[in-house]
Amino acid sequence: MFYYLGELLYDMEVPGSGLYQYITVRAALAFSVSLIISIIFGKGIIRFLQKRQIGETIRDLGLEGQMQKKGTPTMGGIIIIASIVIPTLLFAKIHNIYIILMLATTLLMGTIGFIDDYIKVFKKNKKGLSGKFKVIGQVSLGLIVGLTMWLHPNIVIRETTVQETAIVSEIDTPQADLKTTQTNVPFFKNNSGDYKSLLFFIDDESAEKWSWVVFIAVVIFIVTAVSNGANITDGLDGLATGSSAIMGVTLGVLAYLSGNIIYANYLNIFYIPDTGELVVFIASFIGAMVGFLWYNSFPAQVFMGDTGSLTIGGIIAVYAVLIRKELLIPILCGIFLIENLSVIMQVSYFKYTKRKYGEGRRIFLMSPLHHHYQKKSIPEPKIVTRFWIIGLLLAVLTIITLKIR
Repeated sequence: MFYYLGELLYDMEVPGSGLYQYITVRAALAFSVSLIISIIFGKGIIRFLQKRQIGETIRDLGLEGQMQKKGTPTMGGIIIIASIVIPTLLFAKIHNIYIILMLATTLLMGTIGFIDDYIKVFKKNKKGLSGKFKVIGQVSLGLIVGLTMWLHPNIVIRETTVQETAIVSEIDTPQADLKTTQTNVPFFKNNSGDYKSLLFFIDDESAEKWSWVVFIAVVIFIVTAVSNGANITDGLDGLATGSSAIMGVTLGVLAYLSGNIIYANYLNIFYIPDTGELVVFIASFIGAMVGFLWYNSFPAQVFMGDTGSLTIGGIIAVYAVLIRKELLIPILCGIFLIENLSVIMQVSYFKYTKRKYGEGRRIFLMSPLHHHYQKKSIPEPKIVTRFWIIGLLLAVLTIITLKIR
Protein backbone atom coordinates (compact mmCIF):
# COMPACT_ATOMS: atom_id res chain seq x y z
CA MET A 1 0.00 0.00 0.00
CA PHE A 2 2.64 2.55 1.07
CA TYR A 3 4.85 1.56 -1.87
CA TYR A 4 2.13 2.57 -4.33
CA LEU A 5 1.34 5.69 -2.33
CA GLY A 6 5.05 6.53 -2.42
CA GLU A 7 5.07 6.08 -6.21
CA LEU A 8 2.14 8.49 -6.54
CA LEU A 9 3.77 11.08 -4.28
CA TYR A 10 7.08 10.63 -6.10
CA ASP A 11 5.42 11.41 -9.42
CA MET A 12 4.04 14.53 -7.74
CA GLU A 13 7.62 15.37 -6.69
CA VAL A 14 6.80 15.33 -2.97
CA PRO A 15 10.09 15.52 -0.98
CA GLY A 16 11.05 12.27 0.78
CA SER A 17 8.55 10.10 -1.11
CA GLY A 18 11.37 8.34 -2.96
CA LEU A 19 12.32 6.50 0.24
CA TYR A 20 9.56 3.96 -0.39
CA GLN A 21 11.36 2.83 -3.54
CA TYR A 22 14.14 1.31 -1.41
CA ILE A 23 13.67 -2.27 -0.30
CA THR A 24 15.84 -1.74 2.80
CA VAL A 25 13.64 1.15 4.00
CA ARG A 26 10.42 -0.79 3.48
CA ALA A 27 11.93 -3.88 5.12
CA ALA A 28 12.92 -1.84 8.18
CA LEU A 29 9.41 -0.38 8.40
CA ALA A 30 7.85 -3.83 7.95
CA PHE A 31 10.01 -5.25 10.75
CA SER A 32 9.13 -2.37 13.08
CA VAL A 33 5.38 -2.54 12.43
CA SER A 34 5.40 -6.33 12.77
CA LEU A 35 7.20 -6.06 16.09
CA ILE A 36 4.72 -3.46 17.35
CA ILE A 37 1.72 -5.54 16.27
CA SER A 38 3.01 -8.72 17.89
CA ILE A 39 3.94 -7.03 21.18
CA ILE A 40 1.14 -4.49 21.65
CA PHE A 41 -1.80 -6.21 19.97
CA GLY A 42 -0.45 -9.62 20.96
CA LYS A 43 -1.12 -8.80 24.59
CA GLY A 44 -4.78 -8.15 23.81
CA ILE A 45 -5.05 -11.42 21.89
CA ILE A 46 -3.51 -13.31 24.83
CA ARG A 47 -6.07 -11.79 27.19
CA PHE A 48 -8.85 -12.79 24.79
CA LEU A 49 -7.55 -16.36 24.66
CA GLN A 50 -7.35 -16.45 28.47
CA LYS A 51 -10.87 -15.08 28.80
CA ARG A 52 -12.21 -17.72 26.42
CA GLN A 53 -10.17 -20.35 28.31
CA ILE A 54 -8.40 -21.40 25.12
CA GLY A 55 -5.63 -23.15 27.03
CA GLU A 56 -3.15 -25.91 26.35
CA THR A 57 -4.11 -29.42 27.45
CA ILE A 58 -1.06 -31.19 28.82
CA ARG A 59 -0.43 -34.92 28.58
CA ASP A 60 1.70 -35.97 31.57
CA LEU A 61 5.03 -37.22 30.19
CA GLY A 62 6.90 -36.97 33.48
CA LEU A 63 8.88 -33.91 32.40
CA GLU A 64 10.02 -31.33 34.93
CA GLY A 65 7.76 -28.25 35.02
CA GLN A 66 5.44 -29.73 32.44
CA MET A 67 2.19 -29.56 34.39
CA GLN A 68 2.80 -25.91 35.29
CA LYS A 69 2.09 -25.09 31.64
CA LYS A 70 -1.42 -26.48 31.82
CA GLY A 71 -3.96 -23.84 30.84
CA THR A 72 -1.44 -21.58 29.11
CA PRO A 73 -3.22 -19.90 26.16
CA THR A 74 -2.60 -21.61 22.85
CA MET A 75 -3.46 -20.73 19.21
CA GLY A 76 -1.09 -17.78 19.60
CA GLY A 77 -0.08 -18.39 16.00
CA ILE A 78 -2.86 -15.92 15.19
CA ILE A 79 -0.52 -13.21 16.50
CA ILE A 80 2.24 -14.41 14.21
CA ILE A 81 0.02 -14.52 11.12
CA ALA A 82 -1.39 -11.03 11.73
CA SER A 83 2.10 -9.65 12.37
CA ILE A 84 3.30 -11.06 9.04
CA VAL A 85 0.34 -10.33 6.77
CA ILE A 86 -0.47 -6.75 7.81
CA PRO A 87 3.06 -5.24 7.40
CA THR A 88 3.52 -7.16 4.13
CA LEU A 89 0.30 -5.67 2.75
CA LEU A 90 1.41 -2.23 3.91
CA PHE A 91 4.98 -2.15 2.61
CA ALA A 92 5.49 -4.79 -0.10
CA LYS A 93 4.63 -4.73 -3.80
CA ILE A 94 1.43 -6.73 -3.64
CA HIS A 95 1.42 -7.52 -7.36
CA ASN A 96 4.80 -9.25 -7.05
CA ILE A 97 4.24 -12.98 -7.67
CA TYR A 98 6.71 -13.98 -4.96
CA ILE A 99 4.86 -11.90 -2.37
CA ILE A 100 1.54 -13.40 -3.51
CA LEU A 101 2.91 -16.92 -3.08
CA MET A 102 4.27 -16.13 0.40
CA LEU A 103 0.97 -14.62 1.53
CA ALA A 104 -0.88 -17.65 0.14
CA THR A 105 1.52 -19.94 2.02
CA THR A 106 0.99 -18.04 5.27
CA LEU A 107 -2.79 -18.11 5.04
CA LEU A 108 -3.10 -21.71 3.79
CA MET A 109 -0.81 -23.24 6.41
CA GLY A 110 -2.27 -20.96 9.07
CA THR A 111 -5.76 -22.21 8.22
CA ILE A 112 -4.70 -25.85 8.46
CA GLY A 113 -3.02 -25.21 11.82
CA PHE A 114 -6.02 -23.23 13.09
CA ILE A 115 -8.42 -26.07 12.25
CA ASP A 116 -6.12 -28.52 14.03
CA ASP A 117 -5.97 -26.34 17.15
CA TYR A 118 -9.71 -25.68 17.04
CA ILE A 119 -10.46 -29.41 17.10
CA LYS A 120 -8.05 -29.93 20.01
CA VAL A 121 -9.28 -27.00 22.10
CA PHE A 122 -13.00 -26.73 21.38
CA LYS A 123 -13.84 -30.30 20.38
CA LYS A 124 -11.61 -31.68 23.16
CA ASN A 125 -10.02 -34.11 20.70
CA LYS A 126 -6.32 -34.32 21.60
CA LYS A 127 -5.47 -35.88 18.23
CA GLY A 128 -6.65 -32.78 16.41
CA LEU A 129 -6.94 -32.72 12.64
CA SER A 130 -6.34 -36.09 11.02
CA GLY A 131 -2.78 -36.51 9.77
CA LYS A 132 -3.94 -37.27 6.24
CA PHE A 133 -5.71 -33.91 6.00
CA LYS A 134 -2.55 -32.12 7.12
CA VAL A 135 -0.59 -33.97 4.47
CA ILE A 136 -3.21 -33.11 1.85
CA GLY A 137 -2.84 -29.44 2.78
CA GLN A 138 0.96 -29.59 2.63
CA VAL A 139 0.93 -31.44 -0.69
CA SER A 140 -1.58 -28.91 -2.08
CA LEU A 141 0.71 -26.05 -1.08
CA GLY A 142 3.67 -27.78 -2.71
CA LEU A 143 1.67 -28.28 -5.91
CA ILE A 144 0.56 -24.64 -5.96
CA VAL A 145 4.11 -23.36 -5.49
CA GLY A 146 5.69 -25.82 -7.91
CA LEU A 147 3.15 -25.29 -10.68
CA THR A 148 3.28 -21.51 -10.29
CA MET A 149 7.06 -21.53 -10.57
CA TRP A 150 6.73 -23.61 -13.72
CA LEU A 151 3.93 -21.67 -15.40
CA HIS A 152 4.25 -18.06 -14.28
CA PRO A 153 6.16 -15.94 -16.83
CA ASN A 154 7.77 -13.68 -14.20
CA ILE A 155 9.45 -16.50 -12.29
CA VAL A 156 12.76 -16.89 -14.06
CA ILE A 157 16.50 -17.09 -13.46
CA ARG A 158 18.86 -14.66 -15.12
CA GLU A 159 22.51 -15.59 -15.63
CA THR A 160 24.86 -12.66 -15.04
CA THR A 161 28.24 -11.62 -16.32
CA VAL A 162 30.66 -8.86 -15.39
CA GLN A 163 29.81 -6.99 -18.59
CA GLU A 164 26.11 -7.08 -17.77
CA THR A 165 26.58 -5.55 -14.35
CA ALA A 166 28.73 -2.81 -15.82
CA ILE A 167 26.06 -1.83 -18.34
CA VAL A 168 22.80 -2.07 -16.43
CA SER A 169 20.73 -0.91 -19.40
CA GLU A 170 21.74 -4.03 -21.34
CA ILE A 171 20.77 -6.65 -18.76
CA ASP A 172 17.02 -6.24 -19.03
CA THR A 173 16.70 -8.33 -22.17
CA PRO A 174 14.18 -11.19 -22.44
CA GLN A 175 16.90 -13.41 -23.95
CA ALA A 176 18.74 -13.39 -20.62
CA ASP A 177 15.81 -14.97 -18.73
CA LEU A 178 15.72 -18.72 -18.23
CA LYS A 179 12.65 -20.79 -17.41
CA THR A 180 14.54 -23.60 -15.79
CA THR A 181 14.68 -26.19 -13.03
CA GLN A 182 18.21 -25.15 -12.16
CA THR A 183 18.97 -24.43 -8.52
CA ASN A 184 21.89 -23.47 -6.31
CA VAL A 185 23.90 -26.48 -5.17
CA PRO A 186 26.20 -25.84 -2.19
CA PHE A 187 29.90 -26.79 -2.20
CA PHE A 188 30.06 -27.27 -5.99
CA LYS A 189 32.33 -25.06 -8.09
CA ASN A 190 29.64 -23.52 -10.28
CA ASN A 191 27.17 -23.50 -7.38
CA SER A 192 24.42 -24.74 -9.68
CA GLY A 193 22.70 -27.90 -10.78
CA ASP A 194 19.60 -28.96 -12.66
CA TYR A 195 16.89 -31.38 -11.57
CA LYS A 196 16.81 -32.84 -15.06
CA SER A 197 20.24 -34.36 -14.34
CA LEU A 198 18.41 -36.78 -12.03
CA LEU A 199 16.71 -38.15 -15.14
CA PHE A 200 19.98 -39.32 -16.69
CA PHE A 201 18.40 -42.60 -17.76
CA ILE A 202 16.20 -40.96 -20.42
CA ASP A 203 17.00 -38.78 -23.44
CA ASP A 204 17.62 -35.02 -23.05
CA GLU A 205 14.35 -33.95 -24.62
CA SER A 206 12.27 -36.11 -22.30
CA ALA A 207 14.41 -35.11 -19.33
CA GLU A 208 13.71 -31.44 -20.08
CA LYS A 209 9.99 -32.15 -20.18
CA TRP A 210 9.84 -34.27 -17.01
CA SER A 211 12.30 -32.23 -14.95
CA TRP A 212 9.41 -30.06 -13.73
CA VAL A 213 7.68 -33.14 -12.33
CA VAL A 214 10.81 -33.93 -10.33
CA PHE A 215 11.07 -30.32 -9.19
CA ILE A 216 7.44 -30.21 -8.03
CA ALA A 217 7.90 -33.51 -6.18
CA VAL A 218 10.94 -32.03 -4.39
CA VAL A 219 8.94 -28.91 -3.46
CA ILE A 220 6.14 -31.06 -1.99
CA PHE A 221 8.65 -33.08 0.03
CA ILE A 222 10.39 -29.96 1.35
CA VAL A 223 7.15 -28.25 2.36
CA THR A 224 5.94 -31.36 4.16
CA ALA A 225 9.25 -32.08 5.89
CA VAL A 226 10.00 -28.55 7.08
CA SER A 227 6.47 -27.76 8.28
CA ASN A 228 6.40 -31.02 10.25
CA GLY A 229 9.89 -30.29 11.57
CA ALA A 230 8.79 -26.89 12.88
CA ASN A 231 5.75 -28.53 14.45
CA ILE A 232 7.86 -31.11 16.27
CA THR A 233 10.40 -28.51 17.42
CA ASP A 234 7.68 -26.42 19.07
CA GLY A 235 7.93 -28.24 22.38
CA LEU A 236 9.86 -25.88 24.64
CA ASP A 237 9.25 -22.22 25.43
CA GLY A 238 10.84 -20.09 22.71
CA LEU A 239 12.61 -22.96 20.95
CA ALA A 240 10.77 -22.88 17.61
CA THR A 241 10.27 -19.10 17.74
CA GLY A 242 13.93 -18.20 18.32
CA SER A 243 15.24 -20.82 15.90
CA SER A 244 12.86 -19.61 13.20
CA ALA A 245 13.94 -16.00 13.70
CA ILE A 246 17.55 -17.02 13.06
CA MET A 247 16.51 -18.91 9.93
CA GLY A 248 14.48 -15.91 8.81
CA VAL A 249 17.44 -13.54 9.05
CA THR A 250 19.57 -15.95 7.02
CA LEU A 251 16.91 -16.34 4.32
CA GLY A 252 16.57 -12.56 4.19
CA VAL A 253 20.30 -12.20 3.48
CA LEU A 254 20.13 -14.88 0.77
CA ALA A 255 17.09 -13.27 -0.86
CA TYR A 256 18.72 -9.85 -0.87
CA LEU A 257 21.85 -11.25 -2.52
CA SER A 258 19.87 -13.23 -5.11
CA GLY A 259 17.67 -10.25 -5.90
CA ASN A 260 20.59 -7.87 -6.48
CA ILE A 261 22.40 -8.33 -9.79
CA ILE A 262 25.67 -6.85 -8.52
CA TYR A 263 25.95 -9.16 -5.50
CA ALA A 264 24.65 -12.16 -7.44
CA ASN A 265 27.34 -11.65 -10.06
CA TYR A 266 30.07 -11.19 -7.44
CA LEU A 267 29.10 -14.37 -5.63
CA ASN A 268 28.49 -16.23 -8.91
CA ILE A 269 24.99 -17.25 -7.89
CA PHE A 270 21.74 -16.97 -9.83
CA TYR A 271 20.24 -13.52 -10.16
CA ILE A 272 16.50 -13.98 -9.69
CA PRO A 273 14.57 -10.86 -10.75
CA ASP A 274 11.96 -9.50 -8.31
CA THR A 275 13.03 -11.72 -5.38
CA GLY A 276 14.50 -8.70 -3.60
CA GLU A 277 10.91 -7.86 -2.64
CA LEU A 278 10.89 -11.00 -0.50
CA VAL A 279 13.18 -9.15 1.93
CA VAL A 280 10.16 -7.04 2.95
CA PHE A 281 8.15 -10.20 3.66
CA ILE A 282 10.89 -11.87 5.66
CA ALA A 283 11.40 -8.67 7.66
CA SER A 284 7.75 -8.96 8.72
CA PHE A 285 8.37 -12.62 9.56
CA ILE A 286 11.41 -11.81 11.71
CA GLY A 287 9.51 -9.03 13.49
CA ALA A 288 6.67 -11.47 14.18
CA MET A 289 9.09 -14.04 15.62
CA VAL A 290 10.91 -11.56 17.85
CA GLY A 291 7.64 -9.99 19.01
CA PHE A 292 6.05 -13.34 19.75
CA LEU A 293 9.18 -14.36 21.65
CA TRP A 294 8.36 -11.49 24.04
CA TYR A 295 5.51 -13.63 25.36
CA ASN A 296 6.70 -17.09 24.33
CA SER A 297 10.07 -17.03 26.12
CA PHE A 298 10.38 -19.00 29.37
CA PRO A 299 8.02 -19.12 31.19
CA ALA A 300 5.70 -18.83 28.21
CA GLN A 301 2.56 -16.72 28.49
CA VAL A 302 1.24 -18.11 25.21
CA PHE A 303 1.91 -21.03 22.87
CA MET A 304 1.74 -20.71 19.10
CA GLY A 305 0.00 -24.06 18.61
CA ASP A 306 -0.17 -25.69 15.19
CA THR A 307 -1.59 -22.39 13.92
CA GLY A 308 1.89 -20.96 14.31
CA SER A 309 4.24 -23.91 13.92
CA LEU A 310 2.79 -25.22 10.64
CA THR A 311 2.74 -21.66 9.27
CA ILE A 312 6.37 -21.05 10.22
CA GLY A 313 7.53 -24.32 8.65
CA GLY A 314 5.59 -23.67 5.45
CA ILE A 315 6.97 -20.13 5.15
CA ILE A 316 10.60 -21.20 5.59
CA ALA A 317 10.23 -24.07 3.11
CA VAL A 318 8.50 -22.09 0.36
CA TYR A 319 10.77 -19.07 0.82
CA ALA A 320 13.89 -21.21 0.36
CA VAL A 321 12.39 -22.82 -2.76
CA LEU A 322 11.49 -19.46 -4.32
CA ILE A 323 15.05 -18.15 -4.01
CA ARG A 324 16.45 -21.49 -5.25
CA LYS A 325 18.21 -22.27 -1.96
CA GLU A 326 16.16 -25.34 -1.03
CA LEU A 327 19.24 -27.59 -1.00
CA LEU A 328 20.61 -25.49 1.86
CA ILE A 329 17.63 -26.42 4.06
CA PRO A 330 19.37 -29.43 5.71
CA ILE A 331 22.01 -26.99 6.96
CA LEU A 332 19.88 -23.91 7.66
CA CYS A 333 17.05 -25.91 9.23
CA GLY A 334 19.40 -28.30 10.99
CA ILE A 335 17.48 -27.91 14.25
CA PHE A 336 14.23 -28.99 12.57
CA LEU A 337 16.07 -31.82 10.82
CA ILE A 338 17.64 -33.16 14.02
CA GLU A 339 14.31 -33.03 15.84
CA ASN A 340 12.60 -34.85 12.99
CA LEU A 341 15.31 -37.49 12.74
CA SER A 342 15.27 -38.11 16.49
CA VAL A 343 11.59 -39.05 16.30
CA ILE A 344 12.08 -41.23 13.20
CA MET A 345 15.08 -43.01 14.77
CA GLN A 346 13.29 -43.54 18.08
CA VAL A 347 10.12 -44.96 16.55
CA SER A 348 11.96 -47.12 13.99
CA TYR A 349 14.37 -48.57 16.57
CA PHE A 350 11.53 -49.22 19.02
CA LYS A 351 9.54 -51.14 16.42
CA TYR A 352 12.61 -53.07 15.24
CA THR A 353 13.67 -54.16 18.73
CA LYS A 354 10.13 -55.07 19.70
CA ARG A 355 9.86 -57.30 16.67
CA LYS A 356 13.28 -58.85 17.22
CA TYR A 357 13.52 -59.09 21.01
CA GLY A 358 9.88 -58.96 22.06
CA GLU A 359 10.31 -55.63 23.83
CA GLY A 360 10.79 -52.14 22.44
CA ARG A 361 14.06 -50.36 23.18
CA ARG A 362 14.92 -46.68 22.86
CA ILE A 363 17.86 -44.69 21.57
CA PHE A 364 16.88 -41.52 23.46
CA LEU A 365 15.30 -41.14 26.86
CA MET A 366 12.43 -39.45 25.00
CA SER A 367 11.89 -37.95 21.57
CA PRO A 368 11.92 -35.35 20.09
CA LEU A 369 15.50 -34.61 21.08
CA HIS A 370 14.73 -31.61 23.32
CA HIS A 371 12.71 -33.92 25.61
CA HIS A 372 15.74 -36.22 25.87
CA TYR A 373 17.70 -33.38 27.46
CA GLN A 374 14.78 -32.52 29.70
CA LYS A 375 14.84 -36.10 30.96
CA LYS A 376 18.51 -35.54 31.81
CA SER A 377 17.35 -32.74 34.14
CA ILE A 378 18.86 -29.93 32.07
CA PRO A 379 16.83 -26.72 32.70
CA GLU A 380 14.51 -25.78 29.86
CA PRO A 381 16.00 -22.27 29.25
CA LYS A 382 19.49 -23.78 28.95
CA ILE A 383 18.33 -26.35 26.38
CA VAL A 384 16.63 -23.63 24.33
CA THR A 385 19.64 -21.30 24.49
CA ARG A 386 22.01 -24.06 23.37
CA PHE A 387 19.74 -24.96 20.47
CA TRP A 388 19.73 -21.28 19.47
CA ILE A 389 23.54 -21.22 19.54
CA ILE A 390 23.66 -24.27 17.27
CA GLY A 391 21.10 -22.56 15.02
CA LEU A 392 23.35 -19.49 14.78
CA LEU A 393 26.33 -21.63 13.80
CA LEU A 394 24.26 -23.37 11.13
CA ALA A 395 23.06 -19.99 9.83
CA VAL A 396 26.64 -18.75 9.45
CA LEU A 397 27.61 -21.98 7.70
CA THR A 398 24.63 -21.58 5.35
CA ILE A 399 25.77 -18.12 4.27
CA ILE A 400 29.44 -19.03 3.78
CA THR A 401 28.49 -21.97 1.54
CA LEU A 402 28.05 -19.29 -1.12
CA LYS A 403 31.85 -18.99 -1.21
CA ILE A 404 32.93 -22.50 -0.13
CA ARG A 405 33.17 -24.50 -3.37
